[in-house]
Amino acid sequence: MKLSRITAFSSSLLLGAVLALTGAATAQAADSVAAVDYVALGDSYSSGVGSGSYDSASGSCKRTPKAYPALWAAANAPASFAFTACSGARTGDVTANQLGPLNSGTDLVSISIGGNDAGFADVMTTCVLQSEATCLNRVAQARAFVDSTLPGNLNSVYTAIRSKAPSARVVVLGYPRFYQLNGTCVTGLSEKERAAINGASDYLNAATAKRAADYGFTFADVAGAFTGHEICSGSAWLHSVNWLDIGESYHPTAAGQSGGYLPVFRSAA
Repeated sequence: MKLSRITAFSSSLLLGAVLALTGAATAQAADSVAAVDYVALGDSYSSGVGSGSYDSASGSCKRTPKAYPALWAAANAPASFAFTACSGARTGDVTANQLGPLNSGTDLVSISIGGNDAGFADVMTTCVLQSEATCLNRVAQARAFVDSTLPGNLNSVYTAIRSKAPSARVVVLGYPRFYQLNGTCVTGLSEKERAAINGASDYLNAATAKRAADYGFTFADVAGAFTGHEICSGSAWLHSVNWLDIGESYHPTAAGQSGGYLPVFRSAA
C-alpha cells in the first residue's frame, strides 16, 4: 500500500515536471516568434494580387491582408512586420524600392521574384492570343532568359538582402504549376501549350532554388501544395484569364494564398 502511494506520488511529480517543461517550451516558442522582425519582399505572388481586399494605401502594388506574408504576421504577431512586396516587381525593383526596412536586426525575410524578369505576363498573353507555335516559341525564349540572364539578376537581389540583413533567415518562395493536364478544361490553350507553361514554371523554380541554395537561403517549393488545385482541376486556387480584371489572371486566389503559400512558408520560416 505504501509502495503504491509512493509510486503514485512519484508519477504525479513526473507528470507535473513534464507539464511544466511543456508549458515553458510553448511559452519560449511564442516568445521566439514574437521577437521576430519580419520583412516581406517580392512580386505580385507575395503582395497578394488575385486574392482581393487590396490596401488602397499600397496603390498599384496591390498589397492585401489576404497575402501569405500578412496572414503569417497576423497569426504570429512578430515584433515588427514590413510589407514591401509589389505587383509587377522585377529583381531591379526589389533592390531599388523594397529593401529599406532591412537592417542588421532583421530576423526573417520572404521573397518571390523572377517571374516578371522572365516575361511571365508576356508569355501568358502570347499563349492566350496567338497560335500554339508562337506560344511554344515564346516559352522557349523565357527558358533561354532563365539560363542566360536570370541567375545574375537573382545574384544582385540576394547579395543586397544578405548585405543589409546579414543574420536573417531568408525564405525564397517559388511559383505553382498553372495547369492540371488532361483536366476539366475543354477550351482555351492546347495540352501542349499547358505542358510547356508548366515546364517553364518548373524550370524557373529550379534555377531560383539553385541561386537561393548558393546564398544559404531556403527555397520553399509551392508546386506540391497546389497539386490538385491548378487551373483545369475543378478546384482551382489560381485564376484563369480574367477579362474583367486582366491583372488578376494566373495569380493565386485567396484560397491559394491561405491554402497553398501560407502553409509552405510557415514550414520554412
